[in-house]
Amino acid sequence: MITTEEKDFIFGIRPIQEAITASKEIDRILIEKDLKSPHITELITTCTKLNIPFVRVPVEKLNRITKKNHQGVIAYLSSIVYASLDHVVTEAFAAGRNPLILILDRITDVRNFGAIARTAECAGVDAIVVPEKNSARIGGDAYKTSAGALSFIPVCREQNMFNAIKYLKNSGLQIVACTEKANKEVFFVDLTTPTAIIMGSEEDGIIPEYIGQAHLAVKIPMQGKISSLNVSVATGVILFETMRQRMI
Repeated sequence: MITTEEKDFIFGIRPIQEAITASKEIDRILIEKDLKSPHITELITTCTKLNIPFVRVPVEKLNRITKKNHQGVIAYLSSIVYASLDHVVTEAFAAGRNPLILILDRITDVRNFGAIARTAECAGVDAIVVPEKNSARIGGDAYKTSAGALSFIPVCREQNMFNAIKYLKNSGLQIVACTEKANKEVFFVDLTTPTAIIMGSEEDGIIPEYIGQAHLAVKIPMQGKISSLNVSVATGVILFETMRQRMI
């Protein structure tokens, strides 16, 4: 019996090259760390040209994923087709909406990502922006956890997140960074204007350079003894506060 996870990847140099030629949406490619050959060089060149994320890993990691003859290469397939950020923003403005963009900085847990996508779709988010690297793999598990929301909400994968944030800023969006180090509480800032909300990793928060691009830094007020929320829960609080303000 083939599991959902097994359906999420393909292996072998030729099948992966064929998948790329057929324009399959590839989440990332794992290449054996010390493997060298003309075919591997060609694959890396293709990945670089088409902005397909790839990473060199020990052969033991590949062997743990599949016991079959992977030839030193495994490609994870994406369950979605990535969207263009500029198209999403332009489309939102053209439709007369104030865009609401959710930026996820290094959210790597698949279930957290799926839960966030589900909440974002319910809260009317126009698109989720993720980095090309250090982001949850959008395969079957993420799709399942999202309860199908990933079929409806666009996801934009950006090679340079700093430039993506700068683009949103130059397009007239208010950049709001959510961090427990902020002085302002989210319930007392205006989120009715075109807005991009940045949520950071649970371990390190938001990269300082991204916070430096933000117009505002906000936090969720806490009254308990635990000082932070799970990132998917925190995202839900902030997104539905945004929706509440926009419904008044």
